[in-house]
Amino acid sequence: MKSRKTRPTSDKVKESLFNSLGQFFDGGEVLDLYAGSGALGIEAVSRGYDHAVLSDINYEAVQIIKKNVALTKEDQRFSVYKKPAKAMLKMLAEEKQKFDLVFLDPPYAKQKMLSDMKTLLVDDLLNDQAIVVAETDDETDLPAIPGYDLLKEHHLGKTIVRIYRKE
Repeated sequence: MKSRKTRPTSDKVKESLFNSLGQFFDGGEVLDLYAGSGALGIEAVSRGYDHAVLSDINYEAVQIIKKNVALTKEDQRFSVYKKPAKAMLKMLAEEKQKFDLVFLDPPYAKQKMLSDMKTLLVDDLLNDQAIVVAETDDETDLPAIPGYDLLKEHHLGKTIVRIYRKE
């Protein structure tokens, strides 16, 4: 199901992304902070992660995420929230949650990306060796981000996918 509100990651980008992350995973927690349709978090769980937290600020997007999660027939492996990213990160920090894989694909990417990645570190939301996947358009240039190593950068059409590892 598509909505203009969700700006879905294209299948080509998703396939390339998971090919570079590895085909299959052995457990772990996933956070998709701007989940859109929920496709990335759902895909990560289908490839072996234990659980995904999917959050979006948009009501229609959250309804789509819930429908897509229901299609997996394993809804206990997902938590779906309608919250702004900042409030979501605050709640997760208060709950002392930690993640192994985080997807960031915010609108107005650069400012949010940098502050979200800083918050993930400061609020201790990442496990050791956690991976953060930052998706932006090809106009967005991200500086080096303290606390992260840039592992890979993929240019796919007008999309740039950067894969970071927590130092």
